[in-house]
Amino acid sequence: MTTINKLQQALNSAKGLQADLKTFSMDTEDQQAKQMFNQLSTNLDTTIQMLQGRVDFVNSEEPQYLQQSLGMQQQQKNQQQAQQQNKNNQNKLR
Repeated sequence: MTTINKLQQALNSAKGLQADLKTFSMDTEDQQAKQMFNQLSTNLDTTIQMLQGRVDFVNSEEPQYLQQSLGMQQQQKNQQQAQQQNKNNQNKLR
């Protein structure tokens, strides 16, 4: 796995975690837990921005990675959408 793939994977994992934390926040009625999930989600913004900056830098320095990175981004986006749809379906069944 190339460096750009690892960076992109880390970025997508961070975005997925952030989405999960936001979902947890919406799913709980415990105000303390809700606040904790929101704070964790907010803290991840900095990490996501830093990772995105590194991905952008690597893409600008190594143009051959750009096309590969775009393909991986689309694949990760599709996986995240499928995961979110599964969560939505599970919530509807409850």
